[in-house]
Amino acid sequence: MAEPASPLRREALIASFAETSAFTETYGFAGSQGRVFLEGQLLRGEGRAQNRTVLIFIHPASTLNLMPMPQALVAAGHDVLCAASRYAKNDTALIMEKAVADLGAWVRHARENLGYDKVVLAGWSGGGSLAAFYQAQAEAPTLTDTAAGDPYDLAALDLVPADALMLIAAHTGRARILSEWIDPSVGNEHDPDDRNPELDLYHHAGPKPPYSPDFLAAFRAAQKARIARITERVEETLATLRRRGGAEMERAILVHRTMADPRWLDPTLEPNGRRPGWCYLGNPETVNAGPVGLGRFSTLRAWLSQWSPAHSRADAAVSIASVRAPLLIVENGADDAVPTSHPRLTWEAATMDDRTYREIAGAGHYYRGQPAEQAAAVEIVTGWLAERGLYE
Repeated sequence: MAEPASPLRREALIASFAETSAFTETYGFAGSQGRVFLEGQLLRGEGRAQNRTVLIFIHPASTLNLMPMPQALVAAGHDVLCAASRYAKNDTALIMEKAVADLGAWVRHARENLGYDKVVLAGWSGGGSLAAFYQAQAEAPTLTDTAAGDPYDLAALDLVPADALMLIAAHTGRARILSEWIDPSVGNEHDPDDRNPELDLYHHAGPKPPYSPDFLAAFRAAQKARIARITERVEETLATLRRRGGAEMERAILVHRTMADPRWLDPTLEPNGRRPGWCYLGNPETVNAGPVGLGRFSTLRAWLSQWSPAHSRADAAVSIASVRAPLLIVENGADDAVPTSHPRLTWEAATMDDRTYREIAGAGHYYRGQPAEQAAAVEIVTGWLAERGLYE
């Protein structure tokens, strides 16, 4: 077994590949000069020889190199590559199919440039759906376009499958989770103050927990209806731009109030150890009206690829059904971001012979102030990898 090593050593990495886009979709150099440039960090124990296996932590719109879990795994003797997509810290124009290509570049870089024999994907939080989507397309590619219908041939990329897949504190996908979080009280997409108080969880005279089954059914139906209205507008606008055939090819959209899940306010719904009246981003009412909620700023194509349940292909509960690689799912038992139903949906859809499900009681989404729970997660991951010869 590998010896734990400290302090942690960080090595800045760059992976790149050629790609020509019809138009520039992200600000800056990435993707606008005929190549995509990706930044990442390889985390290893100082003074320790390189392992044969590397764990790639991935999220479609964030970087994870400063998160506690990757660093704790390095302290336990693992090599961890924290990989960023071209959309790091800005998911406005994020196309999930292109994020798959970015992850493919990192897997290939780890094998061919860094010399690792084995690669394990670690899909954390929103990275779970991307990791599962990638592995499904790497094992058996099927897609030749994006969710918006633009040509983008994943089969032509010759994606390299990972040797195993870990989904840690991971929801099934951005589109599904947004459809369960979006505020259905909004009646006018151009006026966030035009709301139906009967559906407004945060209105002083609105519904109060515990919520009745009838209210929840009406609330969920209204969420789906709002998503459908936005999607219809997106499709109509995109079709109009295409019919014109001019140089205007994309538009930005603003979606108000996207963080209103009854589960945050009513602990009897999908109960776990989470704090009532709170979510992973803080006070849900504040987040609902603030700038950091899911899907708040988007483009037409990005909405279809990552936020529309009717279009997005990045749903772990769908992708996982065709994955054959070994699978580990870790549910955090007090998660205030990922509902307990999400990892279980992915688990129920999995069909590979080698699959494992573990729950860490009392664990929050980030293990903040929870050294014992984080240690339990590291122990689960390390033991599971060791059993499969993926930890020296």
